[in-house]
Amino acid sequence: MDRPRHRLAFPLDYPTLADARRGAELVSASVGVLKVGLELFVREGPAAAKLGAGLDAAVFLDLKLHDIPETVERAVASATALGVRYLTVHAAGGPKMLERAVARAERERTGLELLAVTVLTSLDEADLAAVGCPDGPGVQALRLARLAVSVGVPGLVCSPAEVGTLRRELGPEVTLVTPGIRPGDQAKAADDQKRVGTPESAIRAGSSVLVVGRPIRDAADPALAARRVLDEIQQAERAGANAG
Repeated sequence: MDRPRHRLAFPLDYPTLADARRGAELVSASVGVLKVGLELFVREGPAAAKLGAGLDAAVFLDLKLHDIPETVERAVASATALGVRYLTVHAAGGPKMLERAVARAERERTGLELLAVTVLTSLDEADLAAVGCPDGPGVQALRLARLAVSVGVPGLVCSPAEVGTLRRELGPEVTLVTPGIRPGDQAKAADDQKRVGTPESAIRAGSSVLVVGRPIRDAADPALAARRVLDEIQQAERAGANAG
C-alpha cells in the first residue's frame, strides 16, 4: 500500500468475466485492488482471480469462508495457488478454523493476506439480536476482531463505524479493510448497507483499504468516479500528514 491507488478496492460485481474485465480496465488508473466476490467467482471460477494481471492491481478474493477447519484450510491452499493478495474468512468461524487458515497461508508463502470479516455492513443491532447476539455491531466487531488477531490473522474487514475503535484497540500493524464507503456527495446513499462512511472519514479513522462499489460501477463515468474517490483518499492522507 505504498501508493494511494492501492488503498482503493473496486468490487467486480458483474455477471460475466468479460463485463468484469471491461469494468476493471475502466477504473484501473485509480484502483489498485480488484475485489472478486461470490457472484463472479461462482460463475467464472479461477479465471476471475487473474483479472489483475496487466493492470498493476492486486486481487482480493472475497469468499468469506466459514466452514469446518479442514475445509477452510484446503480452500486457503487453493486460493494461494491462484496468486491472490487477499482472501476473506469469517471471524465467527472460531479460533480453530482461523488458526488452520493462518497456518496454511503462512506455510504456502505466496504473500496471501487473510482478512477476517467481523460484522457485515448490512447488519445492524436488530439483525444481530435476531440471530441471538445481544450486543450491538460495535461490541461484536471488536470481540471478533480481537479473536482473529489473537490467533494471527493479519487483517480485518469492518465497517466505517468500527474502524476507528479497532485501530485504537489493535494498533498500527493490522490491516483494516472498510466496505460501506460512499463518496462525500453520496454519504446518505446507504442502499442495503446500514453502516457507511466517507473515504475521508474512514482513512482518518485508520482504514487501510477502502472498498467502493456501486458509487463507481453505477456512475455515468466510472473512471471519473474512481478518480474522485482516489482524490478524497489523497486529501485525507495529506490532512493526516499535516496533523501529524
